[in-house]
Amino acid sequence: MKKELDFLNNNILNNTSAVIACSGGPDSMCLLYLLNSLKIEKNLQLICAHVNHKIRQESEKEAQMVQKYCKENGIIFELLEINEYKKERFSEEDARKKRYIFFNEVITKYHAKYLLTAHHGDDLIETILMRITRGSNLSGYVGIKQINDNGSYILLRPLLTTNKENILKYNNQNNIKYSIDKSNEDIRYTRNRYRKEILPFLKKENTNVHLKYLKFSEELINYDSFVNEYIKKQNIIVDNNIVINKILKENEFIKKKSIELLIKEIQKKDNLQISDKNSEDILKLINKPNKIIDLNNGYKCINESGLLKIVKYKNVNFTETILDKDVKYGDFNFLFNSDGGNNSNYIIYLNSKEIYLPLKIRSKKSGDKIEVKNLNGHKKISDIFIEKKIPKYKRNDYPIVVDSKNNILWIPGLKKSKFSKDKSEKYDIIIKCEAR
Repeated sequence: MKKELDFLNNNILNNTSAVIACSGGPDSMCLLYLLNSLKIEKNLQLICAHVNHKIRQESEKEAQMVQKYCKENGIIFELLEINEYKKERFSEEDARKKRYIFFNEVITKYHAKYLLTAHHGDDLIETILMRITRGSNLSGYVGIKQINDNGSYILLRPLLTTNKENILKYNNQNNIKYSIDKSNEDIRYTRNRYRKEILPFLKKENTNVHLKYLKFSEELINYDSFVNEYIKKQNIIVDNNIVINKILKENEFIKKKSIELLIKEIQKKDNLQISDKNSEDILKLINKPNKIIDLNNGYKCINESGLLKIVKYKNVNFTETILDKDVKYGDFNFLFNSDGGNNSNYIIYLNSKEIYLPLKIRSKKSGDKIEVKNLNGHKKISDIFIEKKIPKYKRNDYPIVVDSKNNILWIPGLKKSKFSKDKSEKYDIIIKCEAR
């Protein structure tokens, strides 16, 4: 394990905290042992994060074994017990999400700089082959990165340079206790079929095949990083929107990669699953100004104002809200009878004797018109939205202030009605609107 220890020494700073995801299996116990051997020399605070999925009888004993090891070696032990799953049924994806939420909580609690997982070379081979079989993209074919900077912490996988056989041998030589998860033998699981049926064949061809796959992965990482940097330098993506006139100059690969990066940014915070068909539709949308397509989880892709945007569409019909105090409405805050300020379209001064109280906020209705201040006659709200380039997906939820007789007084940020007063005139109501 010299190579793996060297990796840890070179990539973990002294006097820092590290969280180790430890199941109690041979891989994670080996990793925990390696880190423990460096703890004093590097003055590390080690935190072991163990998850009990509560689906096997052995899980209680495994948790106790890991906890005992931590207690004997001065390692902080954090435990998550998962007592329920979505639809009351265990799924790998649901369990993985819960684990990483837990890991992030532990990282935050101890201000840890590193998270370490025990993925090894065999895992890398399985992951790459599975993704090639089902289809992915350049980033996906990388498989598992050995170092991944997530911003708030660095994810390290020191064991990618070795394989299962070497780990078991090392454990036996150093009397490292571990448990065996019998479900890893169940070929009903896709990964287990690759492990049991394909991996042995590859290892017969080359006993160090895991290092070949690691090199393959590292090559793809370099290509992927180069392309990402190119897209960044060309300013193809600005403020999480793709600039149409920039991307039109690029070849199909750069177009696809730019869309992938835009989607990944959303996926960091929300659930947005993109199929091959979605990707093709988004690609076609680049050449279709003022068009919208539906994705999933409320997301739409929009080509407007020279930008390709992926936005979450809040298809909500807000009910009328009384405006007699500070209120929140959609993406806006309304401050009632504030201290005043400038005379922009984000503030309005009203005379209560000229309107009908109470005031209300509502969304647009068909046929809505406003008698615009300093303009003879009425103007359609829909025309104002078009003139002011309000995106179509925002128009149905945009707030409109009316009085109790449904006279439209104000479209915040856009237009004021004839009822709006100048600061030099008589008024007794001041309302400010702020975007949230």
